[in-house]
Amino acid sequence: MRTTPPGPVMMDVAGFELDAEDRELLAHPSVGGLILFARNFHDAKQLAALTDAIHAVRRPPLLIAVDHEGGRVQRFRQGFSRLPPLRRIGQEYDLDRRRGLELARSLGWLMAAELRACGVDISFAPCVDLDYGVSEVIGERAFHRRAPVVAELAVAYMHGMRDAGMAATAKHFPGHGAVVADSHLTLPVDRRVLVDMEEDLTPYRRLIANQLPGVMVAHVAFPAVGSSAASGSRSRV
Repeated sequence: MRTTPPGPVMMDVAGFELDAEDRELLAHPSVGGLILFARNFHDAKQLAALTDAIHAVRRPPLLIAVDHEGGRVQRFRQGFSRLPPLRRIGQEYDLDRRRGLELARSLGWLMAAELRACGVDISFAPCVDLDYGVSEVIGERAFHRRAPVVAELAVAYMHGMRDAGMAATAKHFPGHGAVVADSHLTLPVDRRVLVDMEEDLTPYRRLIANQLPGVMVAHVAFPAVGSSAASGSRSRV
């Protein structure tokens, strides 16, 4: 077994199990992790076998990640709890603040606990974009329109994940909710200056103050802040 420090690349694989080429690529020193998709999932037993095989490739083991927020962004379904979109938590918060916070923490725990039981290390959640009502790709993935509410619910959700043994990853920094286009298909452009993005940054400031482990950067261009998309920028906020 090869002992290799983790590298910066997160790769993917095609199917339900590893083949010889997958193992060779995963052993490369540039690779530090692997992201799974719905195409890699048949059932919980198969998923656990796949994650065991990935973790066995080298030491320290590679990190295994997935996008598993709930709603329409939930890669594994059969045998897993059907998680509501984050907007549903925000709606509950509007009716009863305490209940909304309890729901956020409980669902963060449930999502993370089910994934950890199958050997998945990280879910790229929660989404902390603000619901401006314009984004094609965010929509119901956002907790709320109001930044303080998003921040409060995101902290509760992160703590639920932490209780289940999983690190949270807030996304999509510095914000994806104010652009219409889907960044999976094109490069959206947000022309606001930095001072006008303070609300978008509020959840990150609150989460970081509560020891947020990770951030996913948006593939969105902010020409008033930097010359490249945020996902490739060296600018600091």
